[in-house]
Amino acid sequence: MSLAFLLTTLVVVVTPGTGVVYTLAAGLSHGRRASLVAALGGTLGVVPHLVATISGLAALLHTSAVAYSVVKYLGVGYLLYMAWTTLRDKDALTVTADAEPRPALRVITSGVLLNVLNPKLTMFFVAFLPQFVPAGTPGSLGIMLQLGAVFMALTFVVFAAYGLCAAAVRDRLMARPRIMTGLRRVFAVCFVGLSARMAVA
Repeated sequence: MSLAFLLTTLVVVVTPGTGVVYTLAAGLSHGRRASLVAALGGTLGVVPHLVATISGLAALLHTSAVAYSVVKYLGVGYLLYMAWTTLRDKDALTVTADAEPRPALRVITSGVLLNVLNPKLTMFFVAFLPQFVPAGTPGSLGIMLQLGAVFMALTFVVFAAYGLCAAAVRDRLMARPRIMTGLRRVFAVCFVGLSARMAVA
């Protein structure tokens, strides 16, 4: 496995996006466990893109403007929904010592949807993975699966690191509800900004 693949993957994963914002919000609102569950959800959201790339479904998104637009605007709509719920649900980013943890399945589902409804990730795999699997290479499918697994592993590690850092400062914010109110608005704006960036892509 080349160093170029690892470095490029790390840059892509570290760059803040929907998964990072979601994991940070989970860590701040519900602590370490929630941040790790959110990181897992974001990581599992990579699987459909990897499967689409390997199976050739990505070619449909690449050649069909309609199919690409449908997936893209579903993603835009979901990001706007996340922004709306973040602002509406005042408990979503409320830090209290006895805060009820959100059901793990709900956290994972939201994390998966945030990544699944991002067609740019599939396009990234289409352009990225083949560069490290030369045409005609024996066992190319296995190599692509291996590279995809490494991408997912790095995704989880980076997302978890973001979330755990957020959870680490959670206790300090318990006595500062105004800061959490401001952060809730910041996260909502981030979701809106990410949706706008996806819409014009």
